[in-house]
Amino acid sequence: MEPKLRKEVEETFELPAEVLEETIVFIEKEEKILISKKPFKLAEEYWDTLGPGLTTGAADDDPSGIATYSQAGARYGLQLIWLSLFTYPFMATVQEMCARIGLVSGQGLAANIRRAYSTRALYTVTILLFLANVLNIAADLGAMAASTRLILPGIGLELLVIFFAVISLVLQIFTTYARYAKYLKYLALALLSYVAVALSIGLDWSDVLRHTFVPSITFSKDQIFLIAAILGTTISPYLFFWQTSQEVEEKILKGETTVEARREQMNGHSLRRMRTDVWSGMFFSNLITFFIFAACAGTLYANGITNIVTADQAALALKPFGEFAFFLFALGIVGTGLLAVPVLAGSSAYAIAESFGWKHGLHLKLKQAYAFYGVIIVAMLIGIVANLWHLDPIKGLIYAAVANGIIAPVVLFFVVRLSGDKNLMGKYSNHRFTSFIGWVTIGVMAISGIAAIVSIW
Repeated sequence: MEPKLRKEVEETFELPAEVLEETIVFIEKEEKILISKKPFKLAEEYWDTLGPGLTTGAADDDPSGIATYSQAGARYGLQLIWLSLFTYPFMATVQEMCARIGLVSGQGLAANIRRAYSTRALYTVTILLFLANVLNIAADLGAMAASTRLILPGIGLELLVIFFAVISLVLQIFTTYARYAKYLKYLALALLSYVAVALSIGLDWSDVLRHTFVPSITFSKDQIFLIAAILGTTISPYLFFWQTSQEVEEKILKGETTVEARREQMNGHSLRRMRTDVWSGMFFSNLITFFIFAACAGTLYANGITNIVTADQAALALKPFGEFAFFLFALGIVGTGLLAVPVLAGSSAYAIAESFGWKHGLHLKLKQAYAFYGVIIVAMLIGIVANLWHLDPIKGLIYAAVANGIIAPVVLFFVVRLSGDKNLMGKYSNHRFTSFIGWVTIGVMAISGIAAIVSIW
Protein backbone atom coordinates (compact mmCIF):
# COMPACT_ATOMS: atom_id res chain seq x y z
CA MET A 1 0.00 0.00 0.00
CA GLU A 2 1.25 3.50 -0.81
CA PRO A 3 2.48 5.49 2.27
CA LYS A 4 -0.07 8.28 1.69
CA LEU A 5 -2.97 5.82 1.51
CA ARG A 6 -1.66 3.93 4.57
CA LYS A 7 -1.63 7.19 6.55
CA GLU A 8 -5.23 7.93 5.51
CA VAL A 9 -6.33 4.47 6.70
CA GLU A 10 -4.57 5.00 10.06
CA GLU A 11 -6.23 8.40 10.51
CA THR A 12 -9.67 7.24 9.40
CA PHE A 13 -9.90 4.08 11.51
CA GLU A 14 -9.05 4.52 15.21
CA LEU A 15 -8.21 0.89 15.85
CA PRO A 16 -5.69 -0.95 18.03
CA ALA A 17 -2.32 -1.37 16.33
CA GLU A 18 -2.75 -5.15 15.74
CA VAL A 19 -6.24 -4.79 14.27
CA LEU A 20 -5.13 -1.85 12.16
CA GLU A 21 -2.25 -3.86 10.77
CA GLU A 22 -4.59 -6.75 9.91
CA THR A 23 -6.94 -4.29 8.17
CA ILE A 24 -4.09 -2.87 6.08
CA VAL A 25 -2.91 -6.38 5.14
CA PHE A 26 -6.49 -7.26 4.10
CA ILE A 27 -6.76 -4.11 1.94
CA GLU A 28 -3.40 -4.86 0.30
CA LYS A 29 -4.57 -8.40 -0.58
CA GLU A 30 -7.80 -7.04 -2.07
CA GLU A 31 -5.78 -4.53 -4.12
CA LYS A 32 -3.64 -7.33 -5.56
CA ILE A 33 -6.74 -9.38 -6.43
CA LEU A 34 -8.33 -6.40 -8.20
CA ILE A 35 -5.12 -5.71 -10.15
CA SER A 36 -4.83 -9.36 -11.19
CA LYS A 37 -8.47 -9.37 -12.35
CA LYS A 38 -8.15 -6.24 -14.46
CA PRO A 39 -6.66 -7.89 -17.59
CA PHE A 40 -9.43 -10.52 -17.46
CA LYS A 41 -12.02 -7.78 -17.08
CA LEU A 42 -10.64 -5.95 -20.10
CA ALA A 43 -10.62 -9.18 -22.10
CA GLU A 44 -14.22 -9.86 -21.09
CA GLU A 45 -15.30 -6.36 -22.12
CA TYR A 46 -13.51 -6.75 -25.46
CA TRP A 47 -15.21 -10.12 -26.07
CA ASP A 48 -18.59 -8.55 -25.30
CA THR A 49 -17.86 -5.85 -27.90
CA LEU A 50 -17.36 -8.48 -30.60
CA GLY A 51 -20.45 -9.63 -32.46
CA PRO A 52 -21.52 -9.40 -36.12
CA GLY A 53 -18.03 -8.32 -37.22
CA LEU A 54 -16.37 -11.37 -35.65
CA THR A 55 -18.90 -13.88 -37.01
CA THR A 56 -18.87 -12.28 -40.47
CA GLY A 57 -15.07 -12.35 -40.60
CA ALA A 58 -14.96 -15.95 -39.37
CA ALA A 59 -17.63 -17.02 -41.88
CA ASP A 60 -15.37 -15.71 -44.63
CA ASP A 61 -12.94 -18.56 -43.86
CA ASP A 62 -15.50 -21.19 -44.85
CA PRO A 63 -14.49 -24.65 -46.18
CA SER A 64 -14.49 -23.26 -49.74
CA GLY A 65 -12.14 -20.49 -48.66
CA ILE A 66 -9.95 -22.97 -46.79
CA ALA A 67 -9.72 -25.07 -49.95
CA THR A 68 -8.65 -22.01 -51.96
CA TYR A 69 -6.02 -20.90 -49.44
CA SER A 70 -4.75 -24.48 -49.04
CA GLN A 71 -4.45 -24.85 -52.80
CA ALA A 72 -2.47 -21.60 -53.04
CA GLY A 73 -0.13 -22.62 -50.21
CA ALA A 74 0.38 -26.14 -51.59
CA ARG A 75 0.93 -25.04 -55.19
CA TYR A 76 3.02 -21.89 -54.70
CA GLY A 77 4.37 -22.15 -51.18
CA LEU A 78 4.71 -18.79 -49.48
CA GLN A 79 4.66 -16.80 -52.72
CA LEU A 80 1.05 -15.60 -52.37
CA ILE A 81 0.85 -15.31 -48.57
CA TRP A 82 1.14 -11.51 -48.92
CA LEU A 83 -2.49 -11.52 -50.08
CA SER A 84 -3.59 -12.21 -46.49
CA LEU A 85 -2.13 -8.80 -45.56
CA PHE A 86 -3.07 -7.03 -48.81
CA THR A 87 -6.80 -7.81 -48.56
CA TYR A 88 -7.21 -6.72 -44.91
CA PRO A 89 -7.71 -2.93 -45.31
CA PHE A 90 -10.02 -3.39 -48.32
CA MET A 91 -12.10 -6.06 -46.62
CA ALA A 92 -12.35 -4.18 -43.30
CA THR A 93 -13.23 -0.87 -44.97
CA VAL A 94 -16.01 -2.44 -47.04
CA GLN A 95 -17.48 -4.35 -44.08
CA GLU A 96 -17.32 -1.20 -41.94
CA MET A 97 -19.30 0.64 -44.62
CA CYS A 98 -21.92 -2.13 -44.66
CA ALA A 99 -22.18 -2.15 -40.86
CA ARG A 100 -22.50 1.64 -40.78
CA ILE A 101 -25.31 1.54 -43.36
CA GLY A 102 -27.18 -0.94 -41.15
CA LEU A 103 -26.62 1.06 -37.96
CA VAL A 104 -27.57 4.47 -39.38
CA SER A 105 -30.44 3.48 -41.69
CA GLY A 106 -31.88 0.78 -39.45
CA GLN A 107 -32.35 -1.44 -42.51
CA GLY A 108 -30.47 -4.11 -44.45
CA LEU A 109 -28.39 -3.52 -47.57
CA ALA A 110 -30.96 -4.81 -50.09
CA ALA A 111 -33.69 -2.67 -48.48
CA ASN A 112 -31.52 0.43 -48.89
CA ILE A 113 -30.64 -0.41 -52.50
CA ARG A 114 -34.33 -0.99 -53.24
CA ARG A 115 -35.21 2.41 -51.78
CA ALA A 116 -32.59 4.38 -53.70
CA TYR A 117 -31.99 2.52 -56.99
CA SER A 118 -33.59 0.54 -59.77
CA THR A 119 -35.20 -2.69 -58.64
CA ARG A 120 -34.11 -4.37 -61.87
CA ALA A 121 -30.45 -4.06 -60.88
CA LEU A 122 -31.25 -5.27 -57.38
CA TYR A 123 -33.17 -8.33 -58.60
CA THR A 124 -30.32 -9.28 -60.94
CA VAL A 125 -27.74 -9.01 -58.17
CA THR A 126 -29.95 -10.92 -55.73
CA ILE A 127 -30.50 -13.82 -58.13
CA LEU A 128 -26.77 -14.08 -58.87
CA LEU A 129 -26.03 -13.90 -55.14
CA PHE A 130 -28.47 -16.74 -54.44
CA LEU A 131 -26.92 -18.93 -57.16
CA ALA A 132 -23.36 -18.27 -55.96
CA ASN A 133 -24.34 -18.91 -52.34
CA VAL A 134 -26.11 -22.17 -53.19
CA LEU A 135 -22.99 -23.42 -54.96
CA ASN A 136 -20.93 -22.46 -51.93
CA ILE A 137 -23.38 -24.15 -49.57
CA ALA A 138 -23.19 -27.36 -51.61
CA ALA A 139 -19.39 -27.27 -51.64
CA ASP A 140 -19.20 -26.48 -47.92
CA LEU A 141 -21.62 -29.25 -46.92
CA GLY A 142 -19.61 -31.70 -49.03
CA ALA A 143 -16.33 -30.55 -47.49
CA MET A 144 -17.72 -30.85 -43.94
CA ALA A 145 -18.99 -34.36 -44.64
CA ALA A 146 -15.73 -35.47 -46.30
CA SER A 147 -13.66 -34.04 -43.44
CA THR A 148 -15.81 -35.79 -40.83
CA ARG A 149 -15.31 -39.09 -42.67
CA LEU A 150 -11.56 -38.63 -42.34
CA ILE A 151 -12.04 -38.77 -38.56
CA LEU A 152 -15.09 -41.11 -38.47
CA PRO A 153 -14.80 -43.24 -41.65
CA GLY A 154 -17.74 -45.49 -40.80
CA ILE A 155 -20.43 -42.86 -41.46
CA GLY A 156 -21.90 -42.41 -44.96
CA LEU A 157 -21.14 -39.21 -46.86
CA GLU A 158 -24.77 -38.53 -47.82
CA LEU A 159 -25.94 -39.01 -44.23
CA LEU A 160 -23.36 -36.49 -43.00
CA VAL A 161 -24.38 -33.93 -45.63
CA ILE A 162 -28.00 -34.19 -44.50
CA PHE A 163 -26.98 -34.09 -40.83
CA PHE A 164 -24.99 -30.86 -41.19
CA ALA A 165 -27.73 -29.25 -43.28
CA VAL A 166 -30.33 -30.09 -40.63
CA ILE A 167 -28.09 -28.75 -37.84
CA SER A 168 -27.69 -25.48 -39.76
CA LEU A 169 -31.45 -25.19 -40.29
CA VAL A 170 -32.23 -25.91 -36.65
CA LEU A 171 -29.73 -23.21 -35.60
CA GLN A 172 -31.48 -20.60 -37.72
CA ILE A 173 -35.13 -21.57 -37.47
CA PHE A 174 -35.69 -23.06 -34.03
CA THR A 175 -33.37 -21.08 -31.76
CA THR A 176 -33.76 -17.51 -30.57
CA TYR A 177 -31.57 -14.95 -32.30
CA ALA A 178 -29.71 -14.16 -29.05
CA ARG A 179 -28.73 -17.81 -28.56
CA TYR A 180 -28.01 -18.29 -32.26
CA ALA A 181 -25.68 -15.25 -32.34
CA LYS A 182 -23.85 -16.63 -29.29
CA TYR A 183 -23.38 -20.02 -30.99
CA LEU A 184 -21.92 -18.33 -34.07
CA LYS A 185 -19.57 -16.28 -31.93
CA TYR A 186 -18.12 -19.33 -30.20
CA LEU A 187 -17.98 -21.33 -33.44
CA ALA A 188 -15.60 -18.66 -34.73
CA LEU A 189 -13.04 -19.99 -32.26
CA ALA A 190 -12.84 -23.21 -34.31
CA LEU A 191 -10.60 -21.26 -36.68
CA LEU A 192 -7.89 -21.16 -34.01
CA SER A 193 -7.19 -24.78 -34.96
CA TYR A 194 -5.29 -23.47 -38.01
CA VAL A 195 -3.10 -21.33 -35.79
CA ALA A 196 -2.30 -24.44 -33.74
CA VAL A 197 -1.49 -26.42 -36.91
CA ALA A 198 0.92 -23.75 -38.21
CA LEU A 199 2.65 -23.41 -34.83
CA SER A 200 3.12 -27.17 -34.50
CA ILE A 201 5.07 -27.88 -37.70
CA GLY A 202 8.33 -25.95 -37.21
CA LEU A 203 8.12 -23.21 -39.86
CA ASP A 204 10.90 -20.78 -40.67
CA TRP A 205 9.03 -17.68 -39.48
CA SER A 206 11.62 -15.21 -40.80
CA ASP A 207 10.96 -16.60 -44.30
CA VAL A 208 7.18 -16.50 -43.72
CA LEU A 209 7.29 -12.85 -42.65
CA ARG A 210 9.57 -11.88 -45.55
CA HIS A 211 7.08 -13.25 -48.08
CA THR A 212 4.21 -11.61 -46.19
CA PHE A 213 5.66 -8.11 -46.52
CA VAL A 214 7.39 -8.49 -49.90
CA PRO A 215 4.78 -9.29 -52.61
CA SER A 216 5.61 -11.72 -55.37
CA ILE A 217 3.55 -12.84 -58.36
CA THR A 218 4.02 -14.98 -61.46
CA PHE A 219 1.75 -13.88 -64.28
CA SER A 220 0.69 -17.38 -65.29
CA LYS A 221 -2.90 -18.21 -66.20
CA ASP A 222 -3.22 -20.61 -63.27
CA GLN A 223 -1.87 -18.14 -60.71
CA ILE A 224 -4.00 -15.26 -61.99
CA PHE A 225 -7.13 -17.40 -61.61
CA LEU A 226 -6.05 -18.48 -58.11
CA ILE A 227 -5.48 -14.87 -57.06
CA ALA A 228 -8.91 -13.97 -58.45
CA ALA A 229 -10.40 -16.87 -56.49
CA ILE A 230 -8.65 -15.73 -53.29
CA LEU A 231 -9.96 -12.18 -53.71
CA GLY A 232 -13.44 -13.49 -54.55
CA THR A 233 -13.61 -15.78 -51.52
CA THR A 234 -12.18 -13.10 -49.20
CA ILE A 235 -14.21 -10.05 -50.29
CA SER A 236 -17.48 -11.87 -50.93
CA PRO A 237 -20.90 -10.30 -51.65
CA TYR A 238 -22.75 -12.50 -49.16
CA LEU A 239 -20.70 -10.90 -46.37
CA PHE A 240 -21.94 -7.42 -47.36
CA PHE A 241 -25.60 -8.37 -46.97
CA TRP A 242 -25.03 -10.43 -43.83
CA GLN A 243 -23.02 -7.74 -42.01
CA THR A 244 -25.60 -5.02 -42.67
CA SER A 245 -28.55 -7.16 -41.61
CA GLN A 246 -26.82 -8.45 -38.48
CA GLU A 247 -26.23 -4.90 -37.25
CA VAL A 248 -29.98 -4.38 -37.59
CA GLU A 249 -30.70 -7.68 -35.79
CA GLU A 250 -28.45 -6.61 -32.90
CA LYS A 251 -30.43 -3.39 -32.53
CA ILE A 252 -33.73 -5.28 -32.58
CA LEU A 253 -32.32 -7.52 -29.83
CA LYS A 254 -31.89 -4.37 -27.72
CA GLY A 255 -35.56 -3.49 -28.16
CA GLU A 256 -35.25 -1.10 -31.12
CA THR A 257 -38.02 -2.80 -33.09
CA THR A 258 -38.86 -0.03 -35.58
CA VAL A 259 -36.71 1.60 -38.25
CA GLU A 260 -37.28 5.01 -36.64
CA ALA A 261 -36.19 3.76 -33.21
CA ARG A 262 -33.02 2.26 -34.67
CA ARG A 263 -32.16 5.50 -36.44
CA GLU A 264 -32.78 7.59 -33.32
CA GLN A 265 -30.54 5.42 -31.14
CA MET A 266 -27.52 5.77 -33.43
CA ASN A 267 -24.65 7.55 -31.66
CA GLY A 268 -20.88 7.81 -31.50
CA HIS A 269 -20.60 5.03 -28.90
CA SER A 270 -22.44 2.59 -31.20
CA LEU A 271 -20.14 3.58 -34.05
CA ARG A 272 -16.97 2.99 -31.99
CA ARG A 273 -18.18 -0.42 -30.79
CA MET A 274 -19.05 -1.40 -34.35
CA ARG A 275 -15.64 -0.37 -35.68
CA THR A 276 -13.84 -2.30 -32.96
CA ASP A 277 -15.97 -5.33 -33.79
CA VAL A 278 -15.59 -5.11 -37.59
CA TRP A 279 -11.88 -4.36 -37.76
CA SER A 280 -11.17 -7.06 -35.16
CA GLY A 281 -13.32 -9.58 -37.02
CA MET A 282 -11.66 -8.87 -40.37
CA PHE A 283 -8.20 -9.01 -38.76
CA PHE A 284 -9.08 -12.40 -37.28
CA SER A 285 -10.29 -13.60 -40.69
CA ASN A 286 -7.11 -12.53 -42.48
CA LEU A 287 -4.93 -13.86 -39.67
CA ILE A 288 -6.47 -17.31 -40.13
CA THR A 289 -5.93 -17.02 -43.89
CA PHE A 290 -2.27 -16.26 -43.15
CA PHE A 291 -1.88 -19.36 -40.96
CA ILE A 292 -3.62 -21.65 -43.49
CA PHE A 293 -1.24 -20.40 -46.18
CA ALA A 294 1.75 -20.90 -43.88
CA ALA A 295 0.70 -24.37 -42.73
CA CYS A 296 0.18 -25.71 -46.27
CA ALA A 297 3.30 -24.04 -47.64
CA GLY A 298 5.47 -25.38 -44.82
CA THR A 299 4.21 -28.96 -45.16
CA LEU A 300 2.59 -29.78 -48.48
CA TYR A 301 4.55 -27.49 -50.84
CA ALA A 302 7.81 -28.17 -49.01
CA ASN A 303 7.34 -31.91 -49.63
CA GLY A 304 6.15 -31.69 -53.24
CA ILE A 305 2.43 -32.24 -52.52
CA THR A 306 1.00 -29.56 -54.82
CA ASN A 307 -2.19 -31.11 -56.24
CA ILE A 308 -4.68 -29.99 -53.56
CA VAL A 309 -8.14 -28.98 -54.77
CA THR A 310 -10.48 -29.52 -51.79
CA ALA A 311 -10.27 -28.72 -48.08
CA ASP A 312 -10.51 -32.36 -46.97
CA GLN A 313 -7.67 -33.28 -49.35
CA ALA A 314 -5.54 -30.67 -47.60
CA ALA A 315 -6.41 -32.20 -44.21
CA LEU A 316 -5.62 -35.74 -45.42
CA ALA A 317 -2.34 -34.61 -46.99
CA LEU A 318 -1.28 -33.28 -43.58
CA LYS A 319 -1.56 -36.73 -41.97
CA PRO A 320 2.10 -37.73 -42.62
CA PHE A 321 3.14 -34.57 -40.76
CA GLY A 322 1.38 -35.61 -37.55
CA GLU A 323 -2.00 -36.78 -36.31
CA PHE A 324 -2.39 -33.56 -34.32
CA ALA A 325 -2.11 -31.31 -37.40
CA PHE A 326 -4.35 -33.60 -39.47
CA PHE A 327 -7.06 -33.82 -36.79
CA LEU A 328 -7.12 -30.07 -36.09
CA PHE A 329 -7.24 -29.17 -39.79
CA ALA A 330 -10.17 -31.52 -40.38
CA LEU A 331 -11.96 -30.35 -37.23
CA GLY A 332 -11.53 -26.72 -38.31
CA ILE A 333 -13.28 -27.44 -41.62
CA VAL A 334 -16.31 -28.83 -39.79
CA GLY A 335 -16.40 -25.95 -37.29
CA THR A 336 -16.11 -23.22 -39.91
CA GLY A 337 -18.70 -24.97 -42.09
CA LEU A 338 -21.20 -24.93 -39.23
CA LEU A 339 -20.58 -21.20 -38.99
CA ALA A 340 -20.47 -20.36 -42.71
CA VAL A 341 -23.37 -22.42 -44.13
CA PRO A 342 -26.04 -20.60 -42.05
CA VAL A 343 -24.43 -17.28 -43.00
CA LEU A 344 -24.53 -18.14 -46.71
CA ALA A 345 -28.17 -19.23 -46.55
CA GLY A 346 -29.11 -16.35 -44.26
CA SER A 347 -27.52 -13.67 -46.43
CA SER A 348 -29.51 -14.95 -49.43
CA ALA A 349 -32.71 -14.84 -47.39
CA TYR A 350 -32.04 -11.27 -46.23
CA ALA A 351 -31.26 -10.10 -49.78
CA ILE A 352 -34.30 -11.73 -51.38
CA ALA A 353 -36.76 -10.82 -48.61
CA GLU A 354 -35.61 -7.19 -48.54
CA SER A 355 -35.68 -7.00 -52.35
CA PHE A 356 -39.34 -8.06 -52.46
CA GLY A 357 -40.38 -6.30 -49.27
CA TRP A 358 -41.15 -9.52 -47.36
CA LYS A 359 -41.19 -9.76 -43.59
CA HIS A 360 -37.74 -10.94 -42.55
CA GLY A 361 -35.25 -11.45 -39.75
CA LEU A 362 -33.82 -14.22 -37.60
CA HIS A 363 -35.46 -12.61 -34.57
CA LEU A 364 -38.83 -13.68 -36.05
CA LYS A 365 -40.34 -17.14 -35.65
CA LEU A 366 -41.01 -19.41 -38.61
CA LYS A 367 -44.75 -18.68 -38.67
CA GLN A 368 -44.02 -14.93 -38.71
CA ALA A 369 -41.74 -15.01 -41.78
CA TYR A 370 -42.50 -18.07 -43.94
CA ALA A 371 -40.98 -16.57 -47.12
CA PHE A 372 -37.76 -15.51 -45.39
CA TYR A 373 -37.17 -18.91 -43.81
CA GLY A 374 -38.41 -20.55 -47.01
CA VAL A 375 -35.41 -19.10 -48.89
CA ILE A 376 -33.07 -20.56 -46.26
CA ILE A 377 -34.71 -23.98 -46.50
CA VAL A 378 -34.67 -23.99 -50.32
CA ALA A 379 -30.99 -22.96 -50.41
CA MET A 380 -30.13 -25.78 -48.01
CA LEU A 381 -32.20 -28.35 -49.92
CA ILE A 382 -30.45 -27.45 -53.19
CA GLY A 383 -27.12 -27.85 -51.41
CA ILE A 384 -28.15 -31.33 -50.23
CA VAL A 385 -29.45 -32.40 -53.66
CA ALA A 386 -26.26 -31.16 -55.37
CA ASN A 387 -24.23 -33.44 -53.09
CA LEU A 388 -26.58 -36.40 -53.58
CA TRP A 389 -26.15 -35.94 -57.33
CA HIS A 390 -22.38 -35.80 -56.75
CA LEU A 391 -21.85 -32.28 -58.05
CA ASP A 392 -18.18 -31.73 -58.80
CA PRO A 393 -17.11 -29.46 -55.88
CA ILE A 394 -14.30 -27.94 -57.93
CA LYS A 395 -16.64 -26.89 -60.74
CA GLY A 396 -19.03 -25.56 -58.12
CA LEU A 397 -16.32 -23.41 -56.60
CA ILE A 398 -15.20 -22.19 -60.03
CA TYR A 399 -18.74 -21.15 -60.96
CA ALA A 400 -19.20 -19.53 -57.55
CA ALA A 401 -15.94 -17.61 -58.02
CA VAL A 402 -17.11 -16.37 -61.43
CA ALA A 403 -20.52 -15.39 -60.02
CA ASN A 404 -18.87 -13.55 -57.14
CA GLY A 405 -16.54 -11.83 -59.59
CA ILE A 406 -19.56 -10.48 -61.46
CA ILE A 407 -21.60 -9.57 -58.38
CA ALA A 408 -18.94 -8.07 -56.08
CA PRO A 409 -18.14 -4.86 -58.05
CA VAL A 410 -21.86 -4.17 -58.62
CA VAL A 411 -22.80 -4.59 -54.96
CA LEU A 412 -19.71 -2.64 -53.88
CA PHE A 413 -20.82 0.24 -56.10
CA PHE A 414 -24.07 0.43 -54.12
CA VAL A 415 -22.23 0.06 -50.79
CA VAL A 416 -19.85 2.95 -51.50
CA ARG A 417 -22.61 5.19 -52.86
CA LEU A 418 -25.01 4.49 -49.99
CA SER A 419 -22.40 4.85 -47.23
CA GLY A 420 -21.29 8.16 -48.76
CA ASP A 421 -24.84 9.51 -49.20
CA LYS A 422 -25.28 12.43 -46.77
CA ASN A 423 -29.06 12.33 -47.13
CA LEU A 424 -29.07 8.76 -45.81
CA MET A 425 -26.03 8.76 -43.53
CA GLY A 426 -25.91 12.37 -42.32
CA LYS A 427 -22.79 13.05 -40.23
CA TYR A 428 -21.91 9.34 -40.40
CA SER A 429 -21.28 9.37 -44.17
CA ASN A 430 -17.91 8.32 -45.61
CA HIS A 431 -14.78 10.39 -45.22
CA ARG A 432 -13.04 11.04 -48.53
CA PHE A 433 -10.29 8.52 -47.81
CA THR A 434 -12.85 5.83 -46.93
CA SER A 435 -14.64 6.41 -50.23
CA PHE A 436 -11.30 6.30 -52.04
CA ILE A 437 -10.51 2.88 -50.53
CA GLY A 438 -14.01 1.78 -51.50
CA TRP A 439 -13.56 2.78 -55.15
CA VAL A 440 -10.12 1.14 -55.25
CA THR A 441 -11.71 -2.05 -53.90
CA ILE A 442 -14.31 -1.91 -56.68
CA GLY A 443 -11.51 -1.60 -59.24
CA VAL A 444 -9.56 -4.49 -57.72
CA MET A 445 -12.63 -6.74 -57.61
CA ALA A 446 -13.67 -5.79 -61.17
CA ILE A 447 -10.22 -6.69 -62.49
CA SER A 448 -10.30 -9.88 -60.40
CA GLY A 449 -13.71 -10.86 -61.78
CA ILE A 450 -12.67 -10.25 -65.40
CA ALA A 451 -9.44 -12.19 -64.82
CA ALA A 452 -11.38 -15.14 -63.36
CA ILE A 453 -13.74 -15.26 -66.34
CA VAL A 454 -10.99 -14.85 -68.97
CA SER A 455 -8.72 -17.45 -67.35
CA ILE A 456 -11.47 -20.12 -67.59
CA TRP A 457 -12.06 -19.65 -71.33
